[in-house]
Amino acid sequence: MIFDIDIAKQVAKSLLQIKAIILQPNNPFVWASGWLSPIYCDNRKILSFPKERTFIRQNLVNIIRKQYQNSNIVAGVATGGIPHGILVAEELGLPFIYVRSSVKEHGKQNQIEGHYNERDSVIMIEDLISTGKSSLDARRAIQDAKLDVKAIISIFNYGFKKAEKNFKKETCEYVSLCNYKILLEEALKINYINKKDIPLLESWSKAPEKWNPNG
Repeated sequence: MIFDIDIAKQVAKSLLQIKAIILQPNNPFVWASGWLSPIYCDNRKILSFPKERTFIRQNLVNIIRKQYQNSNIVAGVATGGIPHGILVAEELGLPFIYVRSSVKEHGKQNQIEGHYNERDSVIMIEDLISTGKSSLDARRAIQDAKLDVKAIISIFNYGFKKAEKNFKKETCEYVSLCNYKILLEEALKINYINKKDIPLLESWSKAPEKWNPNG
């Protein structure tokens, strides 16, 4: 779900302008999974641009204030969600924790770092949602610690059907500032891509695991 269409359009433009997102339909990137992708997204880059960083932070905060105002702790998902989660928690004056991708192998063997209490009401911050697997794994870790996860909020969402099914199966609410569909619309408006690129870019989002620009 997108929080606000007008905000989503501005986020899309900003991510393209600062090159946090790069589109290369004819020279795809290779993901760790082996999938070919026409898009590269690194929302950590937002942190280097104060104006864009502030805009993102304020709108993540607005989602929480308007839809999840009773939440009392913010959780960042490692690694990209941690810095943005800290900024959100600071503005809201709330405690912050973060969730590792796996249990720490030494020391106290924590997966969740920071102070929390059972039954705390948690908002999770993600930088990016693809299939939703890592986000939902982090959510389970928080729930296993007997905390109540209200929703997962992300800066960007690829809009995969697989993610939609995964979140629905887990009955987990999720909200994004921007998604792939809106990104393509705005990229076309500012001449970042050509109209002829759209069919190829759209075909990737429908079947990313099988996509190949060469057919």
